[in-house]
Amino acid sequence: MDIGSYLSVNARNIGEKKAISCEGREYTYREFNEEVNKLAHGLIGLPVKKGDKVALMMKNSEYFVFAYFALAKLGAVAVPINFRLTAIEVKYILKQSEAAVVFCDEEFDETMEEASTETEVKTIFTVGQPKVLSHVSYGELLTDNTEEPTVNVKDSDDLEILYTSGTTGRPKGALFDHKRVFHVGLTMIVGMGINQHDRFLHIAPLFHSAQLNLFLVSGVVLGAYHVIHRDFHPVETLKAIENHKITHFFGVPAMYNFMLQVPNAKEYDLSSIQRCGYGAAPMAPEIVRKSMELFKTDRFFNLCGLTEAGPGGILLDPEGHKNHLGKGGKSIFGTEARVVDGAGEDSQPGSVGEFILRGESIMKEYFKKPEETKKTLKDGWLYTGDLAVRDEEGYITLVDRKKDMIISGGENVYSIEVEQVMFEHPQVLDAATIGLPDEVWGEAVTAIVVPKEGETIDEEEFRSFCREKLAGYKVPRRIIFEKQLPRNASGKILKYHLREKFQQKIES
Repeated sequence: MDIGSYLSVNARNIGEKKAISCEGREYTYREFNEEVNKLAHGLIGLPVKKGDKVALMMKNSEYFVFAYFALAKLGAVAVPINFRLTAIEVKYILKQSEAAVVFCDEEFDETMEEASTETEVKTIFTVGQPKVLSHVSYGELLTDNTEEPTVNVKDSDDLEILYTSGTTGRPKGALFDHKRVFHVGLTMIVGMGINQHDRFLHIAPLFHSAQLNLFLVSGVVLGAYHVIHRDFHPVETLKAIENHKITHFFGVPAMYNFMLQVPNAKEYDLSSIQRCGYGAAPMAPEIVRKSMELFKTDRFFNLCGLTEAGPGGILLDPEGHKNHLGKGGKSIFGTEARVVDGAGEDSQPGSVGEFILRGESIMKEYFKKPEETKKTLKDGWLYTGDLAVRDEEGYITLVDRKKDMIISGGENVYSIEVEQVMFEHPQVLDAATIGLPDEVWGEAVTAIVVPKEGETIDEEEFRSFCREKLAGYKVPRRIIFEKQLPRNASGKILKYHLREKFQQKIES
C-alpha cells in the first residue's frame, strides 16, 4: 500500500484513538485523516497532480504532518526544506526540485517570497497570517470535503525528495518512493521494536529524514500517539516526557548534552521511557553513559546511517552497548553493510575502508543529478563517502568523512577518536577536531573546544589529559576556544566552515 492509505485504514479501525498533540491542539486518527483529506481536495483544486513537487518550509507542527500526508494521498512529492537556510540556499532547492507549490510558516514568509523569485513556484500557502500580500492563508486552501481522494497511488510512485545536510557543499536531493519509505519504517519496527502502543515525542526537525521517516511515518502507519514540539528546549522536553508519558525518545547528541546540563534534570519523572535513540552525528561514550543515568535505562540504540539510505545503515542495540559502546553497530534489518578498500573488496578487520550499504530503503537517485548518482550508486551499493572499520565480531565503527580525515606527519588521524577523548574532559561542553595547514606536519590536529559555562580550560592540562589516552601524533597541536560550534539541522558539525574560518585567520 501507499503511505497515505495506512492513515485512512487507521481512521477506520482506530478512529477515536489519540493521534497528535501539538501546543495543546489534539486530534484523533479520524480527525487527523479528515484534516488531511480536506487539504488534499484543496490541493486537487489548484490543481496539484501526481508527481508534482511541493515544498514544505515549516517547523514541526500538525500542519507539516497534514501537508505531508495530503501529498502522499495525491501521489505528489514532498520537498521538506531546512527552515534555517537563507533565501539564496532555499532558492537553489526550489529551482533544483522544480517545486511549484510551497507551504511555509508565517515567520518564513518573507524569506520564501525572496527565494521563490525566478523559480517555478506559482503559489505559496502560509500557516498563520501571511506577511506577503500575494501569499494565501493555509486555511483558505481547506475544503469541507473529508472523503478519500480518488487518486490511484502506487507504492512505486515518488513520495519525497530529501536534501542532504550539505556538510561538504551544496545539498543534493535524495529521491524516495512510497515503498522505500515504508521499508525505512519497517527497520524501526524490527530493529527497535516500536509498536502501536508507543508515545513518540518529535523534537528533532521533521524536515530531516530521521525524525520524518524513522519515527513519524512509521508511527502513523502503526497507529501510535505523536507529541510534536516546534522547537527543542531542554526543560520543555523533560516536562513533555513526564506529562505525556513518552515511551520513545529520539534526539541528536547535542540534545542529550543540553538536557544533561539542566540543573534539576534528575527530578523529572522519565520512567515511562522504554527506549532512547540517538543518531545523525557521533555521540561520545561519556555522554551516552550520563544519558543512561538520567533516563535510568540501558535501552539505548545508536542509529548510524545517512539520508541517502532513508536513513538506514547500522544499529548498536542495548546488548551491543554493554561491550561495544562507541561503535556504530551491525547492519540494521533489511540492510547489508560492508567496509571496502579502493578496489571494492572487503577490508580486513581493523583496516579502515569506505562504508557502503545495500537494501530496500536506499534512495532511487539524486534528483536530476545523474553523474552524482552514478558515482554514489554502484552495482546496487550506496557508496557513502564515510570511512569505517570493522572488528573481528562484525561491529562497524565510522571514523570520519573522507574529506575530514587529517593527515599529520604522514599519519592518518580520525577526528571521531580524538573527539571521544575530549568529551571525557570534565570541563568540555562541545568539541570538534579539524586539520589546519602546518609547514612541518602538513596538517596540524586542531581542537575546537566549547567549555562548559563558567569554566576556563588550561591548554597544557588539556593536552596532558588527551596525551594519556591518545598517541602523540593524535594529540591536538592547536586548541581554539569558541562559544559554540556551527551545526546543521541534523546536529552534524559543519567542519568545512571551521576549516575555512580558521585557515583564513592563519593566512592573515
